[in-house]
Amino acid sequence: MHWIAVQAAPEPSSTPLLTLPPIDAVSEPAKEPKPAALVDVDTALVWWALQFTPLVARVEHSLVLEVSGSERLFGGRAALLQRLFAECPPAVALAHAQGETSLLALARLWAQAPEAPLQALPLHTLAAARAHLPTLERLGCSTWGQLRALPRGGLARRFGAGLVDALDSAWGTRPELYPWLSLPEVFDVPLELSAAVETAPALLFGARRLLAQLLVWLRARQRGVLALELLWELDARRSNALHVDAHHQGGAQGRLELRTAEPTQDMQHLQRLLGEQLARVTLPAPVLYLRLRSLQTQALGGESHSLLPEDQRKGDSLHQMLERLGARLGPEQVLCVQPQARHLPEQMQAWVPWTPGPLKKTPSDALSAQAALLPTWLLAEPQLLQLKQDGPHYQGPLTLLAGPQRLETGWLEGEPALRDYFVARSAEAGLVWIYRERLAASGQKNTSTELRLRWYLHGLFA
Repeated sequence: MHWIAVQAAPEPSSTPLLTLPPIDAVSEPAKEPKPAALVDVDTALVWWALQFTPLVARVEHSLVLEVSGSERLFGGRAALLQRLFAECPPAVALAHAQGETSLLALARLWAQAPEAPLQALPLHTLAAARAHLPTLERLGCSTWGQLRALPRGGLARRFGAGLVDALDSAWGTRPELYPWLSLPEVFDVPLELSAAVETAPALLFGARRLLAQLLVWLRARQRGVLALELLWELDARRSNALHVDAHHQGGAQGRLELRTAEPTQDMQHLQRLLGEQLARVTLPAPVLYLRLRSLQTQALGGESHSLLPEDQRKGDSLHQMLERLGARLGPEQVLCVQPQARHLPEQMQAWVPWTPGPLKKTPSDALSAQAALLPTWLLAEPQLLQLKQDGPHYQGPLTLLAGPQRLETGWLEGEPALRDYFVARSAEAGLVWIYRERLAASGQKNTSTELRLRWYLHGLFA
């Protein structure tokens, strides 16, 4: 077992806590926000510690970490300790001490004696003995070693079993049990603005601070965000809202929801989406409070990095570009192809408004088996072909290579269709996709081949 006790206090001369840089600050690479970007220093320290071990507990105004189970994951104890203190919150003055037990590490921390032996530690550093310090001093006990030398039975009867149990825990003969701290399951962090904000784009400054906190939470949980919402509370004194909650001074709430196609930890991309949507919002009254809440997250898998610098991706990915266009132009202005469970080729897909999320799979598995006969390009309208010498012509005579592939639709799907599809070759146009339309019997006497059969060009192969 190896315990680390840490205690933090904001430095008097520390700079303001970090936030995400503005998206237009491209003069230098953006630095990754650290847990110091959090508004609450205590929360920052807890989230920082949970990145290295799940065994983190709060004891009075200090934290204790048990790191023996995490040493192998970080390359050994020395590497873990080096990284742990190298990545500590920069705006926090951090004091620490180590020991084989948590009580030993805490005592060394409070006594400011990182190398003090167990027997020589002063009694005031043992929390269970503080209530009895005057009596113990009269007995001539001023150190842990002197207290442990007293008879256990008399010590328990005089001062209670808790003091004896604490001594056993300090010497490692009794297991140490703590209520372990953990990250919240849902990210939900409020922020009180330093001044009332009257324009929606100006809310982005406070939102950057909340996004920095979200990034730390996502990294600690190894998850990516798929949906989140930004809420703001209007000043009731200047709001025209019909209903005002009597339990707080604020007025009505506004809400803005963001969704991404893939789980992400890219806060710069989320910041751009927020900026695009806030630019389209008009505030009816000044805003006093912000709140950022995660709606949907997903575990992130491992990512393989390239050894070659030219293989590194530059710019936004496709789904990021679509999300930005949707936020800027509106969701109805960005369209995507959606497969349809229809038999007619011109009805197998439809243009629908694009929404963030994975594309739906083709509803019918049978379509994949026919994909080899489908053309690269489909004409908007089938083109009627000329018949010469009882054969279709398109820039010359056509030679049928594959087919027929029969397709029939009934009246339930609209106008009935009776088609035989072929893959044909043209000496000038190359491979083409044509079909022969079979007309239903009309009862007329004239039943020539020209009236009963028509040929159409429907697609081209690249």
